[in-house]
Amino acid sequence: MTRVRDGRLKGALKQALAKAYRADVEKRRARAGTPWVLKGECGGCASCCEAPSIAVGAFVYFVPVVRHLFLWWQRVVNGFELVGTERAARAFVFRCTHFDVVSRRCDSYDTRPGMCRDYPRLLLEQAHPEFFARCGYSAVAKNGEELLASLQAAGVDGDQLVQITRKLRLR
Repeated sequence: MTRVRDGRLKGALKQALAKAYRADVEKRRARAGTPWVLKGECGGCASCCEAPSIAVGAFVYFVPVVRHLFLWWQRVVNGFELVGTERAARAFVFRCTHFDVVSRRCDSYDTRPGMCRDYPRLLLEQAHPEFFARCGYSAVAKNGEELLASLQAAGVDGDQLVQITRKLRLR
């Protein structure tokens, strides 16, 4: 089922921007790589939709004109209303006007912003990806099975192996 509240013009703009965003993300990932693999699947908890946040560079965060334009864009195009900031992380916290808290669904799912389309893959770019408690996804080390086999071959077992496996995200 297609859910779109944006209208044709805004929907088309958002879809074109989503394509450019995805191309940029793929290019960046090809250059940088990541030590993580995404495991699991979406269970529809919608935790990622409750209070989306966007970390920005110092230029966007501290230059008033740029900050104003960024927040305007988020409000007008993406439907993100600013509810707070996290100064230490240079992040803006929003309420998404497309998220229905009762049904826990997006009313413009087909034209959602790139960051919404890319969740939770974008977390794999972090050194220590953290997922919402109810999220069905997790990050697992790319070489996790090899490391686990090496640990077992070295005689590590029991609680120690369980702790290492969990902390290093080997499974």
